[in-house]
Amino acid sequence: MLDSTRRQFLGQGSRLALGSIALEALLREGALAAPSPQAKAKRVIYLCQSGAPSQIDLFDHKPALEKRFNEDLPASIRQGQRLTTMTSGQDRFPIAPSIFKFSRHGQCGATVSELMPHLASVSDDLCYIKSMFTEAINHDPAITFLQTGAQQAGRPSFGSWISYGLGTENENLPAFVVLLSRGSGRPNCQPLYDRLWGSGFLPSRHQGVKFLSSGDPVLYLKNPPGVSDAGRRRNLDAIAELNGSNHEAFGDPETLTRIAQYEMAARMQTSVPDAADLSGEPQSTFDLYGPEARVRGSYAYHCLLARRLIERDVRFVQLFHMGWDQHNALPKQIRGQCRDTDQPSAALITDLKQRGLLDDTLVIWGGEFGRTVYSQGELTADNYGRDHHPRCFTLWLAGAGIKAGHTHGATDDFSYNITEDPVHIHDLNATLLHLLGIDHERLTHRYQGRDFRLTDVHGEVVRGILG
Repeated sequence: MLDSTRRQFLGQGSRLALGSIALEALLREGALAAPSPQAKAKRVIYLCQSGAPSQIDLFDHKPALEKRFNEDLPASIRQGQRLTTMTSGQDRFPIAPSIFKFSRHGQCGATVSELMPHLASVSDDLCYIKSMFTEAINHDPAITFLQTGAQQAGRPSFGSWISYGLGTENENLPAFVVLLSRGSGRPNCQPLYDRLWGSGFLPSRHQGVKFLSSGDPVLYLKNPPGVSDAGRRRNLDAIAELNGSNHEAFGDPETLTRIAQYEMAARMQTSVPDAADLSGEPQSTFDLYGPEARVRGSYAYHCLLARRLIERDVRFVQLFHMGWDQHNALPKQIRGQCRDTDQPSAALITDLKQRGLLDDTLVIWGGEFGRTVYSQGELTADNYGRDHHPRCFTLWLAGAGIKAGHTHGATDDFSYNITEDPVHIHDLNATLLHLLGIDHERLTHRYQGRDFRLTDVHGEVVRGILG
């Protein structure tokens, strides 16, 4: 059908024929890496904590450091590893133990900071990876690497690869939705760029669709004043016919993308408002997600919205929560970030589980790297900052195919170097694709004469975290 002539295009008879052809192209492309029957996960919710949460203040408890307050970090631990320009000029690197209390939780005995009491309560549903590491030491290349598998901009994002490989399960909503919230810990933190959820060299229909925090959830969702639904339909049909002629003449696949996106936009006029309307949720749901669950644009609101989108078979929902970059005043700022995210994150796990959605939904929580054990700037008994630290950090997973109530990997007594079971970003991505039923070595796209993939030429499935 994709090679039909213009006469065949115009002879379809149906006013939606061109949109149907474009949709067929989308669905056929989605079979490129059709999931194996062993796939555990059908959908993903990615809770990206932008700015790099401090593992040493949240999950990676190092009680022995309390006796080493303000001591210099031993050279044998740092091993000459590179520093950012923000601390490379310091005369010394004083050890800053976390001021927060830790305790064990659940049958699994996971050690979690007092800053995350709600999350601690669902530890038996989580898998903590304490041995993550990455290559980039600054935010932009690091978060680009986390999202695309490369430090340089231009590669497709994780969600775009999933949309490209698996296609959509709901023709009326995007396969990949993005939600952004600004943290109360450090509201004016480093910015995020749309390319982090972009499609790179994949067809543009696979890029993430960003829902807005004010006004219509998606731009131009409503018809302009004076334009009726029937008039809009006539415009779409005329545009589709012109695009069909253009595709016949030039064969540009982006033309089919354009047809499909126009048709999707028309369907989203009814599907998006319904998905984003929380008025039908019971009070018990808002109580579960916390006091900000009714505040549009908040992290809590987005966690609840993510559940609603997953219920409607959106393939990939990504939340970005900014504000975790605590170079100074960390104790004050991280409290704000945890107030934003602790209860809603735990509520999302509980909500998905009680609805039977956690069985085939994969949930990921984490940032682009970790934080240093030594203080950036002045160290006092109740205040310190922490610089970027790519050599070890913690994230957690939950849901489909994940070993629940498990802690994977370990770090040294300074939370500085990994001592057990290191997990690289490429290994994480290979494992997530595996859970979705995709061999990470086979999900490829040819561009500029070579085959690209999310994991580049690297990546090993981490069997130790699979349930």
